[in-house]
Amino acid sequence: MASPASLIAEENFHCSICLSVFTKPVSTPCGHNFCFDCIKAYWDTTDTLISCPLCKEEFNIRPKLRVNTFIAEMAAKFKKSVQKNSTYITEESGNGNVLCNICTGARLPALQSCLVCMMSYCQTHLKPHQKTVALKKHKLIHPVENLESRICKDHGEPLDLFCSMDKMFLCNSCKDRDHKQHKIVTVEEEALMRKDQLESEKKDARKMIHERQQKICDTVLLLEANKNNAAKALSCSKHVMTAMVEYIKRSQAELADVIETKQKKKQAEADGLINELEGEIMQITQKSQQLDNISVTDDPFRFLESYLSLTIIPPQVKDWSDVTLSCDQFKMQEAMASLEATVTREIRMFCDPNFKELRRHAVELTLDPDTANSYLYISEDGKQVTCGTQRRRVPNKPERFDCVYNVLAREGFTSGRFYYEVQVKDKTEWVLGVAKQSINRRGDIRLSPKNGYWTIWLRNGNEFTANTDPSVNLHVTEVPEKIGVFVDYEDGQVSFYDVDKRASIFSFTGCNFTEKIFPFFSPCATNGGKNSAPLIITPVRYNK
Repeated sequence: MASPASLIAEENFHCSICLSVFTKPVSTPCGHNFCFDCIKAYWDTTDTLISCPLCKEEFNIRPKLRVNTFIAEMAAKFKKSVQKNSTYITEESGNGNVLCNICTGARLPALQSCLVCMMSYCQTHLKPHQKTVALKKHKLIHPVENLESRICKDHGEPLDLFCSMDKMFLCNSCKDRDHKQHKIVTVEEEALMRKDQLESEKKDARKMIHERQQKICDTVLLLEANKNNAAKALSCSKHVMTAMVEYIKRSQAELADVIETKQKKKQAEADGLINELEGEIMQITQKSQQLDNISVTDDPFRFLESYLSLTIIPPQVKDWSDVTLSCDQFKMQEAMASLEATVTREIRMFCDPNFKELRRHAVELTLDPDTANSYLYISEDGKQVTCGTQRRRVPNKPERFDCVYNVLAREGFTSGRFYYEVQVKDKTEWVLGVAKQSINRRGDIRLSPKNGYWTIWLRNGNEFTANTDPSVNLHVTEVPEKIGVFVDYEDGQVSFYDVDKRASIFSFTGCNFTEKIFPFFSPCATNGGKNSAPLIITPVRYNK
């Protein structure tokens, strides 16, 4: 026997209002069938005119409706038959599909959800909400699974508004009660604004990523360029140094030949002079011997007779009183000393080969808070000093600098050699060096060796000066991040180094130290925060 589903098409059991299989079907006087709730809701929306939704036949009074039991039974059998023979779409949690609540067979994905009906509809079952005047007033949203979450728990109304101030969802009743003075927008408007904001942030994020990727590329290129420059510098230095060594070797050989030639010339000149003198000596000796043969008697007659009987040939000699052999000093010592000083100074500006040896004389230093100006703040370990904006309440001690932002180390030295390093990274101004114990610490101070200070300073981020008298501008290729200070007390030397480059910056020489000297530090004023980084005494790691 054929099933109801095979005899009658599914459309014959659909309500023309909700478009789903009849639920409590009723018939109007014109013979059309509708779900009881559907036709009732339709007529509730009309004020006076009562008509059929399909044929538009008008009725003077609202017809009294009863359930058509025959159609209801046929619809129920049809539903049951369809349910047995239909393939259902499995509703897996988290699959992202919201299914239509009306479909009785294969449930289709919902197109929208209604916050009044609390149901989700596919495209077919959504049509009543698009056509029926009463249903058009319902709040339709993007399909969601849990519709209850979209309803206000306090007022039972749709949460279709948003408070920008409190950042919370509202219904109409919430808006009128607790958020009257707040900026209220629809959920759609807020979502649109947030989407624009999200897109803008995504765009900014993509831009930032691109900028950083570009920075990485630039850094890689710069690193490669730096490697090439380093290789060129190494090759150039090797070539130049080799050429210089070869030139000096050739010059040494040539100079030795010149000196030897000059020496031979002097030797020949001296030999000729000696031979000539010896020849004259022989002539004079012969004359002397002839004179010795003259008989010297008391008889004048006989003496004259003997003297006149000899023929004495006078020697051929000359006056040697103004004749001397010059002593050639070659004048090499001064030239060689000047050459050595020049080469040493220039090489030390690139890289001092004695730098590692200097670090063997590293000493442990700590800052002396009793000497620190009241605006200076010293760390607990005594290794860092910064300049603050508030004056500290400190005892007025005679050893304290009262006006300038200076501080000395606790440790002083009266002999030997010592070395220490100070980090000056991220600073635009600072002063470093050594000072003698008897320096003036009151009022404004002029830094110079004459006043007991041997220092260098940085100003305006790139202006280096050695505080000699007069001062000397120092030229460096880049601002150092760490300064090394070496002092030889007995030799009277104070030298400053760029630690990272192992290169000399400046040296005071010929200093006459006669009393205890102390390492000297000044972080200088903060300059509105531009110079707020501390001076840091760093440990020295000596590697052989």
